[in-house]
Parts: sequence; structure tokens; C-alpha cells
Amino acid sequence: MLIPLSALALAGQTQAPPGQPEATSLLGHPLYAPPLSSEQRARLEENLGRARAEFEKNPDDPHALIWLGRRTAYLGRFREAISLYSQGIEKHPDDARLYRHCGHRYITVRELDLAIADLERAARLVEGQPDEVEPDGQPNPQNIPRSTLQTNIFYHLGLAYYLKGDFARARQAFETCLLLSPNNDMVVASSYWLYLTLRRLGDPNEALFILQPIEEKMNILENFSYHQLLLLFKGQRTPEAVLASAGEGELDRATLGYGVGAFYLVNGEREKATALFRQVTAGTLWPAFGFLAAEAELARHR
Repeated sequence: MLIPLSALALAGQTQAPPGQPEATSLLGHPLYAPPLSSEQRARLEENLGRARAEFEKNPDDPHALIWLGRRTAYLGRFREAISLYSQGIEKHPDDARLYRHCGHRYITVRELDLAIADLERAARLVEGQPDEVEPDGQPNPQNIPRSTLQTNIFYHLGLAYYLKGDFARARQAFETCLLLSPNNDMVVASSYWLYLTLRRLGDPNEALFILQPIEEKMNILENFSYHQLLLLFKGQRTPEAVLASAGEGELDRATLGYGVGAFYLVNGEREKATALFRQVTAGTLWPAFGFLAAEAELARHR
């Protein structure tokens, strides 16, 4: 029996009990909600409260439900967010946005087959439809959204296949994402994963072709780490310089650590790659895609 959406929103019935993991890593370890500072938690709880109030006023509006799910996930309550999206899909089975967000959070909790099923469904629903800008839940400093519904669908679909080691399907998804990319932020994001995918498929010439449009000066508002890694792949940065640019942010450290590790891996330096993958997975920001990808690499070669 379906739980009413209002009950889920108000009671949080599917939230993992305190002390319970949100997921199990690809290496078999329990994963708990990432730590938040008191300031971060207060801000995110306030945002969630506003999203819940909006949903209570408009319980049949999928847009309100999506924001409730997004704000819930930002607090590390990924299972609860998945349940919200799943309930929304029951009510709005033809809304691609719900499948896109549910698929993203299935990736977060390492349930990749379920992610692929939802994202493939989303891809079918948007086929032949005009694209739309997707608003940011955590905006860049310029507050200019850079991704779209369709680029996010194919980006996350490509990532899910990449994590499973299905590089042929990952290539198709990332190629589609690149074709749909409306700005340099999405170009560098899709080009980064597509380059690594092509290298894993043993196609270095095609991978080099992907790097041709990448330049030192591009209009990047948020995906700076991917840009730096693409310049590394082009030979315009050293691994040491890229790693040194990470700063204090754990997201950047995970992204750059995996990216440099992957660079070593596709160039035959597995020992260096493995050391970086282990360093990345020693962090706490396990929802980061760099962390997840490093985890997948280590799981493949246990």
C-alpha cells in the first residue's frame, strides 16, 4: 500500500533511524550521512522547512515534491528522498524530472541498476521534447544555472554505466550529454567523463579528439576541477599541479584525486592510481562522484 506523500513529508517515515547507514559502499562498508557543521545543518533545515511548507500547500505539484526531495537529500537523508520521488512517480508516472532525481539518488546509495532503470525511463520520456534549464539547489556564486533536465539525465546515466564498468553504454550517454551541452560548464563535465570512457574502451585517438575544443580560457562558472583535469589530459598541467589546486574543499579533493588517479590508470600506472583512489575513499564525502568512482575502481581490483 502506498504511503501518502503528506505522511512521508511530515513524519519522515522512511528516514534511516539514527545510527543506521544510508548505504553500503561498493567495498562493503556502511555509509552514514556525511557530517555537517551546525551552521550548514541550520541552513539546510531551514530550506527543508520552506520546501515542506510549499509541498503542503501544493501536494499534487510534482515541482514542489522535487524540491522537497532535493532539500531532504542535501541533509544526507537519501533514502527518504528516494521514497519521496518514488511516491511521486506513482502519482506522476510520465514526469521525467522525478525519474532523473530518483536515479541520481540511487547512484548516491550505490544501487546502480535501479538508477539506470529510472534514468533510462527519463531518457525515453524526454525524447523529442524541448530541453529546459534545471534550477540549482546549491547555486554557483553567479546564481546562473548551467545544467538542463536532459543533460542531467544523460550525465547521470553515463555515470551509472561508467561505475558499473559498462563503458560502451556510458559512451553513448556521455556523447548525448555533450551534444546537448548548452555551455562550457556542461561541455567540460561531459567531456571529462567521455574522455575517460573512451580511454577505458581502448580508443585513445577518439579520446584526443574530445580534447580538441578544450582551451585554457573558457567561461567556467562551476566545473573548474573538470576543466583542470581536461587540461591535464591535454598535457597542459602536471598531476602535481592539479592535485595542489584542490584547496581545502573535500569535493574538489575527491574530484581531482579520482581524476588524476584515472589519468595514471589509463596510462598504465596502476600503483599510483590505486594510491590516489585509496586516499579519496579515506575521506568522508562519499556522495561525491569522484569518491564513488574511486570506490568502484578499488572494488573491481580487490
